[in-house]
Amino acid sequence: MPRVRIVLFEDERGRVPVLDWLGQIPPRARAECRSLLGMLSEHGHELRRPWAAYLGDDVYELRVKEQRVNYRILYFFHRRWTTVLTNGFTKQGAAVPEREISLALRRKRAFEADPEQHTHREEPGS
Repeated sequence: MPRVRIVLFEDERGRVPVLDWLGQIPPRARAECRSLLGMLSEHGHELRRPWAAYLGDDVYELRVKEQRVNYRILYFFHRRWTTVLTNGFTKQGAAVPEREISLALRRKRAFEADPEQHTHREEPGS
């Protein structure tokens, strides 16, 4: 199976929500998230629990637990071999908050309307 390309959603102001969120969580949790992103890239649609779960409406979650704290990154698949990361959050309750899923869906619609505008590209030297 070919590797899946990971794309970070960029909003209209040039902010990259998943990068911002990753910068705010503890280093060990960030490292676990990055490791899981590697697994997602390698396994794509085949990645399942305990690492990933389908939430509905074509939105999935990456699942990281570090020292009793649940970290989640929401994503969707664009075409066959691209995964778009929309948002990350620290999960408090048993269910993923509806506001986080709604946010992922809004960003999914924006991305699908204009993938070029909403694809983050690293600046040279960054």
